[in-house]
Amino acid sequence: MSKKIEILGQKNIPTEGALVIPGRLDFHEILHLEQVFSGRKITWLCEEQAVLDDFLRNYLERDSVTAVTFSAADADPAAIGNTLRSHLDDGGVIIFLTGLVSCLDGECCHIPAATLKQLCALGLPVLPIAVSKPAEITIPTENTSRLPSSVFSFAPLIPARDVSVAAWWQSIHAADEISFSSRSFLRGSLPVTIIAGLKKKGSATTLFDGTDDTATPFDRILGAAIALSGEIKKLTRKKRVGILLPPGKGGMVANLAVLFAGKIPVNINFTSSHSAVESSIRQSGVDKFITADPFVRKIPSFPWPPNRDLIFIERTLPMLKKKIVCWVVLSKLLPTSIIARILGLGGSRGDDEAVLLFTSGSSGEPKGVPLSHRNILANVCQFGSRINLGHEARVLGCLPLFHSFGSTVTLWYPCVQGVNLVTYPSPLETKRLAELIDMHKVNMLLSTPTFLRGYMRRVKPELLQSLDYVVTGAEKLPQSLATAFKEKFAILPMEGYGLTETSPATNINLPTAEQQGAAPVIETNRFGSVGKFLPGIAIKITNPATGAPCPIDTQGTIWLRGANVFSGYLDNPKKTAEVITDGWFNTGDIGRLDDDGFLYIEGRLSRFSKIAGEMVPHETVEAAITKVLGLDQDAERRIAVVGIPDVQKGEAIALLTTVCGDTVEQECIDLRYKLMDQGLPSLWCPKTFIPTEEIPILASGKLDIKGCQELAQGQASG
Repeated sequence: MSKKIEILGQKNIPTEGALVIPGRLDFHEILHLEQVFSGRKITWLCEEQAVLDDFLRNYLERDSVTAVTFSAADADPAAIGNTLRSHLDDGGVIIFLTGLVSCLDGECCHIPAATLKQLCALGLPVLPIAVSKPAEITIPTENTSRLPSSVFSFAPLIPARDVSVAAWWQSIHAADEISFSSRSFLRGSLPVTIIAGLKKKGSATTLFDGTDDTATPFDRILGAAIALSGEIKKLTRKKRVGILLPPGKGGMVANLAVLFAGKIPVNINFTSSHSAVESSIRQSGVDKFITADPFVRKIPSFPWPPNRDLIFIERTLPMLKKKIVCWVVLSKLLPTSIIARILGLGGSRGDDEAVLLFTSGSSGEPKGVPLSHRNILANVCQFGSRINLGHEARVLGCLPLFHSFGSTVTLWYPCVQGVNLVTYPSPLETKRLAELIDMHKVNMLLSTPTFLRGYMRRVKPELLQSLDYVVTGAEKLPQSLATAFKEKFAILPMEGYGLTETSPATNINLPTAEQQGAAPVIETNRFGSVGKFLPGIAIKITNPATGAPCPIDTQGTIWLRGANVFSGYLDNPKKTAEVITDGWFNTGDIGRLDDDGFLYIEGRLSRFSKIAGEMVPHETVEAAITKVLGLDQDAERRIAVVGIPDVQKGEAIALLTTVCGDTVEQECIDLRYKLMDQGLPSLWCPKTFIPTEEIPILASGKLDIKGCQELAQGQASG
C-alpha cells in the first residue's frame, strides 16, 4: 500500500475471536486492518444510521465482504450479541466501523457515547485499538515524510465479563500512551528543537511586549539569546541559572540563553514567602541570577542576592550588539545542526533535566520538579496538537514564567511551534491586558478564574472580541462565572487541567466542531469537567483509602502515565516514592472519567479528612456551606474547610471564615443544623469555627492549604 501504517502491541492480538473496537478508522486504515487479520473470518459491524463515505459503502457492498448493521436504539444489546457470537467462531473477528463524524483534529475517539455503550453491552470480548496519525502531532525537528500515516496500537483483550465503557477508555488511553511515547522526537534536545522552530518561523513570528509596546521578531530574539549564552558560560560553572524576570522580551531571552549555554533555567517564584524563595535557591544550587534593574526596584522587599550574583539583562545585551547582529545573520544561514554543534548542544537530551520548576508550596515546602527534554517536548506537542493555532495566531503571555503553564505554553510552545506572543508582566492588570488583546487581536487567553473576575469588573466587552480560546486552570471554574463571562464577552471560558509534575497540561475543554452534514458531532467540552485527555496520556483510578484499583468511571485517586510526566522530585527520593509507582504518577487529585472520556476533578486528596474511617471531601463541604450561607461564589473566598486532630474520630472538620459575628459558637451550631437539613451527613459538618480576617490565598489564586492549616493549628494551640 502507498501509505505506511505502523503496528504496535501485536502480541496483544488474540488468536481467539473478538469484537475489535478502534477509536477511529478511515478507509485506507480499514483496508490495512483487513490485512492485519488476513486469513481470519472478518465481519464488519456498523450502525444502521452511520454516515459512510462512498468508498466504504461500495466496499461493504462487495459479495466477498461480510457486513452487519445494528441500531443503537435497540432495547436488547445482549440479544444482538448472541446473534453476532457465531461470527467469532474459529478465531473470527468483528470489526466496528465508526462512520463519518464531525470532530476536531486529533480526537482519539470517533464513537458517540450511546454507540459505545451499546457495543460494550453486547457481551463479547473486546479488542481496543488506539489509532493515531503522527502528522497531526508533530514538531519542527521531525521529518514528516518519514512518519507513518497511521499507528495502530493494540491494547490487551478485554474478556467479555470485564467489558465496560470505562474499561475500553482505560485501554484506549493506555495504548495511545504507548504509541505517543515511542515517538523519536522525544529523545531529542529542547534547545536544539527551539533553534529549529525559530529558524523555521522566526522571521514570520513576533514577540509584542506590552510594557513598552515594542515588537521583536523571534529571529532577533534567537540572535540575542545565543549571544547572551556565551556570557553566561563565562560567569558560572554551575549547571543551573536562576531567572528573576516577568513575561516579556527579557524573560524569553534569558530563558533561551540559559538553555543555549547548555544549562538549566530556574525561574524563581518571586511572589513566594522569603522562606520558600530561600528554599528554592538552596535546593537548585544556583549562584547567578538573570534579572533587570526596573524589576529589582519594583519588588524591593524580595530577598535579592548580592549584586555580584546578579546578571542585569538590560546592561548586558547592549554590550553584545555586534554579536547579536552576527548571530541573527548566522542563524538564518547555518542549518540547525551546525548551530547546535557550535554551541555545544545536543549532549543533554531525552530524559536529562532541561528545566527546573518548583511547586507552589500550597501544602508545604516547595518541591523541585526537574522537567526533562522529553517531558517538555511531549507537552508542547500534546498541547499544540489539540489547540491547533495557526502561525498567524497570537497568544497572550501574562502568567509568570515560574508557573508551569506560563513556562510551557507561553515560553516554549511559541518558540517551538512558531506562534506570535503578546506579553505583559502581570495577570492582575486586566484593563491593560484587555487593551493589548484588542490592539494585537489576540486569539488565546490563558488565565485562572480569580483573574477572570478582574475582566468581569473592569473590561468593556468589545475589547475581547478577537479571542477564540479562553483557557482556565489552577482552580475550579464556577459555572456562574463562566456563564456571566460568556454573557458579557460572547465567549465561554474552557477549563483545563494539569500539574507542574506533568509539564503541565493533561486535559482541556475545547469548542466543539460544527456539524458537517448528517455526521454526528463528537463533543469536546462539557461543563464541570476539565476536558478530554491530550494525546499520549494513560489513566488509572485507585481507592483513596485502600489503594486498590477501581474502574475509571468511579471516584478515586487519579494516576497518570505519559512522556510528559516527570520522573521524580529534585534530590528527594522519599517524596518521589510517595507519588511515583512503576512509572505511574499519583496526582493527589480525586476524580473520575465519564462515558465520553471527560475527566472530572472532584477534590484534592490533601483536601480530604478521614473521619471515623470515612473520607470527607473539603470542597463538597465548602460548596454546601457557600449555598447555605448565600455567599457569592464569584467573589473573593470567604470560607475554607480544614481538618483538625480529633481524639475520638481521628480528624474533625473546622471552618475558617471571615463571615461570622460575635456569637461564634451559636453560629456554628446553627450552620450544622442547616447543613444537615440540606442532607449533609453530621460527620461532614464543621465541628468548630475559626474566625479570620482573610482566607490565605496564593498569588496564583489557589487556596493556600499550608497557610490555612497553620491558622487552624494556631487557633487550636491558642
